[in-house]
Amino acid sequence: MHDIEPHFAWLGFYSACEDPRSPFYEREYSEFYFEHSVYNYLIHPQWDHFGSNTLYMKILFADYAEGFAIIEFLGEWNDALYNDIMNLKRDVLELMMDEGIKRFVIIGENVLNFHSSDDSYYEEWFQDVDLDGWIACLNFRDHVLDEMRATGLDYYLNFGGELDDVEWRKMGPRQLYAKVEGLLNKRLQA
Repeated sequence: MHDIEPHFAWLGFYSACEDPRSPFYEREYSEFYFEHSVYNYLIHPQWDHFGSNTLYMKILFADYAEGFAIIEFLGEWNDALYNDIMNLKRDVLELMMDEGIKRFVIIGENVLNFHSSDDSYYEEWFQDVDLDGWIACLNFRDHVLDEMRATGLDYYLNFGGELDDVEWRKMGPRQLYAKVEGLLNKRLQA
């Protein structure tokens, strides 16, 4: 687990710790001191802690003029025990939405499990992004998507289909955003 780093190829475009509008502005990182863990396995210190005991994140890119952000996750998304969505919503997403972010690309290939609770914070997030916003989940594992569907989160979050196979690491952040926006527009037109 300690070898899984947040995607770093876009650091020349954006760094959340250098962005005064980011919830992680001025956060300092160590390359050597490992303090957080998932399943008792230490994780790379570049992941951001936001209040969850098992889920960590990295804002890979934010464009306030276009109103979108790309966020990568690592760990276990556990709403049942730790109400991760509440911590995420209150401590990160609301701050980003206050700055004009209304479209979210959520990368979940490193989300190992999902444990649901109720959907109220997802519903609130969905309502907060208004009519011109959306939440797209990319490359989540099948068993995680099954649990999300079983909870009814597919009403609030866009996932599945072509969103499960986006080769996002080969793209720049704006290319990825355009790709996801195109996929979502195709869904709306169908």
